[in-house]
Amino acid sequence: MFRLEPRTSAPLLWQVATPVLAVLATMLVGGALFAAMGFDPLAAIRTIFWDPLFGPAAGYSRPQLLVKAGPLILIACGLALGFRAGIWNIGAEGQYIIGAICGAAVALAAYPLDAFWIFPAMILAGAAGGWAWGMIPALLRNWFGASEILVSLMLVYVAQKVAAWMAFGPMKNPEGFNFPGSRNLQQYEAASNPDLIAGSGLHWGGVAAVLALAATWFVMSRHVLGFHIRTAGAAPRAARFAGVRPERLVALCLGVSGALAGLAGLFEVAGPAGQITESFGSGYGFTAIIVAFLGRLHPLGILLAGLLMALTYIGGELAQMMLNLPAATVQVFQGMLLFFLLGFDILTRYRIRRRA
Repeated sequence: MFRLEPRTSAPLLWQVATPVLAVLATMLVGGALFAAMGFDPLAAIRTIFWDPLFGPAAGYSRPQLLVKAGPLILIACGLALGFRAGIWNIGAEGQYIIGAICGAAVALAAYPLDAFWIFPAMILAGAAGGWAWGMIPALLRNWFGASEILVSLMLVYVAQKVAAWMAFGPMKNPEGFNFPGSRNLQQYEAASNPDLIAGSGLHWGGVAAVLALAATWFVMSRHVLGFHIRTAGAAPRAARFAGVRPERLVALCLGVSGALAGLAGLFEVAGPAGQITESFGSGYGFTAIIVAFLGRLHPLGILLAGLLMALTYIGGELAQMMLNLPAATVQVFQGMLLFFLLGFDILTRYRIRRRA
C-alpha cells in the first residue's frame, strides 16, 4: 500500500519535469488511441509533431505556428495572473469573441473610410469589449459572492449567441448575397491585420503576445502587484494582513485577462479569420488554459507551451488531410495533455510513501 505525503516545498526538478512527463504520457496514450482507431500511431504522432516543422508542407506550416501561437500566448498571459491569485477565469473564449465583435464594429462603422486611426481604434475597442465581458463575473463575485468559474463559463455561450446574432443581423454584409457574416476585414486595408513580414505569419497579434509576456514577467517578478498576486494565491488571509484588497484584485485580474483575450479576438478577426461569422471562435480561450498550466504560469513556460499547442493545431489539421484522422481526435489529444499535467502535478506537492 502507498500513501501521499505532503511536501514542505515544491522541488524545482518536479516543477520542470511534470510538463515534460505530461507531454510524453500524452504521446504514448494518444498513440494507443490512434492504434485502437485503426491508424498507424507512429505516423500520426509524426504528422502532428514533426511534419509541420520539417515535412513536405513545412513551408506553409511554419508561418502558421506564429499565427496560432500568438492568440494562445496573449490569452494565457492574462489567465496566468488570475490563476496565480486563485481567481479562475474559465470564460476567456467569450471575452475573445466579444473583443472581436467590438473591434470589428468599429471597422464596419467606419467603412469605407481610409484613415490611419481606424486600426488603433479597433485595438482599443477590442480590449474594452473583452475587459467589459470579464468584469461581469468580477462584479458578480464581489457583490454577490457568485463563482467566477461558473459565470465566466456560462458567458461563453452567451457570447457565441451574440456572435451568431451579429452575423445574421446588425453586422451582416449587405453585399454578401444574403450569406451570414460580416464584410471581410482583410479586404478593408485600413482595418486589416496582415503579416508584418510577408509570409512570416507574424502580425500585430504576435507583437502584442511578446509585449504581454514581457509585461507579465515584469509584474510577477519586479512589481509589488506581483507580490500581492502571489500572496493572495498562496495565503489569502496573510494577503489581507499585507494590505491586499481581494475585491480589487478580483476586478484587476479578471479585467486584465478579459482585455488580453479581447485583443486576441480583435487581431484574429482583422487578420486570419477576416470576418465575424455565426461560428466565430476557434477554442483559443479554452486551449489557453492548458497553455497557462503547461507553462507553469511563467512567461517563458507560456511561450514554449503556446508554441507546442499551436503545433498540435497545425499537426492535427495535417493529420486530418493526410491520414483522415477525425477532427475531434485532436481535441481529445489536447484534453489528455491537461489531464496528465494535472495528474503529474500531484508529484510536485506530494511524495509517494510506502505505507507500513
